[in-house]
Amino acid sequence: MSEELPAQDASAHVADASFAEITLRRRGRIRRYLFEHPRAMDAVVVLCYSLLALPTFVGSISDGKWLASVLLVAIAAILFFRHRFQLSVTAAVAVLEVAVTLLYPWGSNVSAGLWFALYAVAVSRTRTFALTILGAASLPLTLVYLFMWISPVAPTGTEQVPENFHLISNITAAVSIVLSNLIATGIGISVRQRREHESEIRAWAARTARLGSVTERNRIAREMHDVVAHSLTVMVSLSDGAAVVVKKDPARAGEVLGELSRTGRTALADMRRVLGVLRDDSGGPAPLEPTVSAHDLSKLLDGFRTAGLPVHYSHTGPALPEDTAFQLTVYRIVQESLTNVLRYGRSLGQVDVQIVREGDQVTIEVRDDGKGSLEPGTDQSALGTGQGIAGMRERAGIYAGSVDAGPGPKGGWRVRAELTWNGDKVKT
Repeated sequence: MSEELPAQDASAHVADASFAEITLRRRGRIRRYLFEHPRAMDAVVVLCYSLLALPTFVGSISDGKWLASVLLVAIAAILFFRHRFQLSVTAAVAVLEVAVTLLYPWGSNVSAGLWFALYAVAVSRTRTFALTILGAASLPLTLVYLFMWISPVAPTGTEQVPENFHLISNITAAVSIVLSNLIATGIGISVRQRREHESEIRAWAARTARLGSVTERNRIAREMHDVVAHSLTVMVSLSDGAAVVVKKDPARAGEVLGELSRTGRTALADMRRVLGVLRDDSGGPAPLEPTVSAHDLSKLLDGFRTAGLPVHYSHTGPALPEDTAFQLTVYRIVQESLTNVLRYGRSLGQVDVQIVREGDQVTIEVRDDGKGSLEPGTDQSALGTGQGIAGMRERAGIYAGSVDAGPGPKGGWRVRAELTWNGDKVKT
């Protein structure tokens, strides 16, 4: 059975998988195979060491140094476990390299086993720890070559050997051991840093995906609240009104019921758009946010008038910006404010909706003259959770705005929102 991941974890998993896929493609086919099969990589390391040690292996056998050749085989076998036991393998290789050098000092693979062992340590441990192991593992072999009684390089020919040939060859061998081991460790440190960087990017991508998921869920929750709260409130008011007038004025009741049906269909369509369920004729996904315009705002006000609110609307200044998101913000603020009036207002005589645009500033004010539902003895459970006002403040915050909601100076309730629109300046 497969377990379903939570939304945040699922999005983070997708981001992590996407980044891992990009990293694998960048590695190439061979490197990708070796990365996914560490045992195969260990076998390649053993093969490389064996090729490097082959001249020493053959030479030791030719000179009768069988123990040295056995130790070379032992080093190759030990290197196969370098991924699982980095420190143990490094210690063992360091000791065996010293033993091989003492038995056969003219080998061509001086400290080659340490290269692979130190690389494994540097890849899996911190830089300070890797450099410490580098010094500890290189010191014994370096001292052996510095104080060796014979030269690691045998002179050829009949030319006269310089007086300090033995000292120079020993120092050269010791320095080459330290430098080669340092290079191997440095490569391992570089690989580790690159992997850590990739891990940080992968974690950042996962955090970004989680944040995007949370943001999208909050947006959907905010939209669903606006759609459901408004639509249900209007539908309840319409159905109550239809029940009252059905006997006295059947024609009027029919109009109310028609508006009730239109409100329900509109709510259903908005919910589908919010959830991204609808698809257009081309098979592409429908927009997640419903598109709105000034005409939609007029229809919204007409719907509230039909539900029984005495709405009076006025607009001062230039028209609202053509930006769909900005118009949606204005639409939702007006919708939520009027929904609260319809739910909680009592003894309403007039509801004023005023939109004023002065330059970059757009002010939305919705006020009523009713008594409201905040009277002594009112059931507090019917007042809602305050999510609507919080949602309006979140929407206004996108446009560097604010929302103030509270009792009006002359009674009733007032909602005042201020938004800032800088889109025209950006375009020019």
